[in-house]
Amino acid sequence: MTEFVLVHSPLVGPATWQGVAAELRARGHRVATPSLLGAFDGDGPYYPKLAGAVREPGVLVVHSGAGALVPGIAARTGAPRAVFVDALLPRPGRSWFDTAPPELGDRLRELATGGRLPPWHEWFPPGTIDELLPGRRIRDAFVAELPRVPLAYFTEPVPDAPVPPGAYLQLSDAYDGEAREAAERGWPVERIGGHHLAPLTDPAVVAAALARL
Repeated sequence: MTEFVLVHSPLVGPATWQGVAAELRARGHRVATPSLLGAFDGDGPYYPKLAGAVREPGVLVVHSGAGALVPGIAARTGAPRAVFVDALLPRPGRSWFDTAPPELGDRLRELATGGRLPPWHEWFPPGTIDELLPGRRIRDAFVAELPRVPLAYFTEPVPDAPVPPGAYLQLSDAYDGEAREAAERGWPVERIGGHHLAPLTDPAVVAAALARL
């Protein structure tokens, strides 16, 4: 039995992991799905608040932007290892704006109003999330949780702390570079056919891959 701590991206909510959590529990594993949603209340710095929202020890499983949180969470919880699921690899001492393509950074600055971004699904052309999440019930639950993230979060450096031993589960082509770097670090890497939000649409497939990794 493994203790998994499933951490959603700060840009979305814990609904991302609910289906996978149920599949892992059915396989006999213990699973926690902490919520980061309150971490953006008030002013920053936000990385300490995000890391502080995860209190459970266990194997960290991080999706998307939650990869950058691994050093801070591991320093608090003593996580023995981490599985990055279509996730950013942490760049301690560097901010998201330091590592993102300049055109993407410019796009986010244009979208921000009052220092905050619109919900994540509004960053994309209409219909994009509908295509990824065709099931109405799952889509509505996912969209209902999406926060308005402070633009200041993207200017904060990732905590300068050690990254525990890792593994990488790639879901989409957009994370080819991250998966390649994980392999260069000597980490186990697995790819499953799917898309970035596969934990919502294919939870059994994702859960089986996590159990293997």
